[in-house]
Amino acid sequence: MSALAPTLEAFFTQRLAAQRNASPHTIASYRDCFRLLLHYVQATTGIEPAKLDFADIDAKVVAGFLDHLETERNVTISTRNARLAAIHSLFRFAAVRHPEHAQLIARVLDIPTKRTRKDTVTFLTRPEIDALLAAPDLSARIGRRDRALLLLAIQTGLRVSELTNLRRSDVALGTGAHVACTGKGRKQRATPLFPETVAVLKAWLDEQPGGSADPLFPGPQGRPLTQDAVTAIISRHALSAAKACPSITAKRPTAHVLRHSCAMELFHNGVDASTIALWLGHEGLRTVSVYVTADMATKERALARITPIGVTSGRYHPNDTLLAFLEAL
Repeated sequence: MSALAPTLEAFFTQRLAAQRNASPHTIASYRDCFRLLLHYVQATTGIEPAKLDFADIDAKVVAGFLDHLETERNVTISTRNARLAAIHSLFRFAAVRHPEHAQLIARVLDIPTKRTRKDTVTFLTRPEIDALLAAPDLSARIGRRDRALLLLAIQTGLRVSELTNLRRSDVALGTGAHVACTGKGRKQRATPLFPETVAVLKAWLDEQPGGSADPLFPGPQGRPLTQDAVTAIISRHALSAAKACPSITAKRPTAHVLRHSCAMELFHNGVDASTIALWLGHEGLRTVSVYVTADMATKERALARITPIGVTSGRYHPNDTLLAFLEAL
């Protein structure tokens, strides 16, 4: 067995699991990255993954893998950079264990992340939200489940991973109704629920009996819905909603679009940035600034306060008291 295989195994068991106490989501993401990388190297070199050595995964090979992700697998630049970050993490770990490969490792670590464009966030307007929530067929059990899921996603702004991991015990529908979840970075938070959401969830829980550890939104076999299943549910109902609200088609709704929609609803109703950050489970206020950028109404209000170019700004002069009296008659 080559040096790469035991190093990769130690990276997952010692560095990620034992030393960093990485979350299951992080470990799964890194696992997927290296599975893709090893399959790519095997396809291009013919060498079985267990027989690969560091010399077989040099900077040229890693760069080719990143290009393969973008051109053939059609991943975004952000995903490409995330894969590169996982590779960098492994090679930094390997640098201490295998100084004989220091030059090769340094060249891999020197591969830069690619700059990406910051797009304006996509969110649903109130008519589009209403159309989406009206799309599920409430005469069917799956339709009632889907409406409860959509309503909870839009009202709470939960990430898709947070939605799929919800258990029945995570929902409190009594006084101080809320949903609790463990989010990104193992941060725990509780989000209050509107009375409408409480009523829909209560009806769903009464219809779908189960234990406290059972998934809140189970699939056909009683297991939690997968993230792909949630994406398919949203896409299917968005297609139906487009009949009543055609503009929703261009938005291509996903769970993340629903999360953005929740944030914009809060923003439009005057909720301050720090509260929105807490509501969504963001690390800081910088991430919330994208919602200010996306809100055209805020920009229009700012524009209204600015004197147009080419117009001389005047100074306020109070009306003459006698004229004011006459004009008030």
